[in-house]
Amino acid sequence: MILADEQATAAVGAALASALRPGDVVALSGPLGAGKTQLVRGVLAALGHPGEVPSPTFAIVQPYEDLSPRVWHVDLYRIEDLGEIDELGLDSVGDAVLLVEWPERAGEESWPGALRLRLDFAEDGARRLTEDVPPAWQGRWPPQ
Repeated sequence: MILADEQATAAVGAALASALRPGDVVALSGPLGAGKTQLVRGVLAALGHPGEVPSPTFAIVQPYEDLSPRVWHVDLYRIEDLGEIDELGLDSVGDAVLLVEWPERAGEESWPGALRLRLDFAEDGARRLTEDVPPAWQGRWPPQ
């Protein structure tokens, strides 16, 4: 799928928001500046978050506990050692949705049931979205 601009990327996030269930994990990959955080902004806006959505590059985890479902926005870009992942408490989020940027930093085995979305640069400032849809997401993604 080709996303022409930031608005198209946010619209995909809004569509994703309507498919989310408590406990879901969405793994967002792609190079710096490809639109991962913009997609998350679309998700959070569609779920009713009224404020800004900063990239959690330095905080690493930004919880949005007032949404339904609750969302934890995670950015693993600065993680250098797998041991650091354990300290984040991501295994104790309960029924929150995890939106994980740079999931490859946690290792290939992490979140085997995650919906995996990848954003890459395309021509004329557009982005290319590719997806790996696990069985738990069949019928939910892509949106009909």
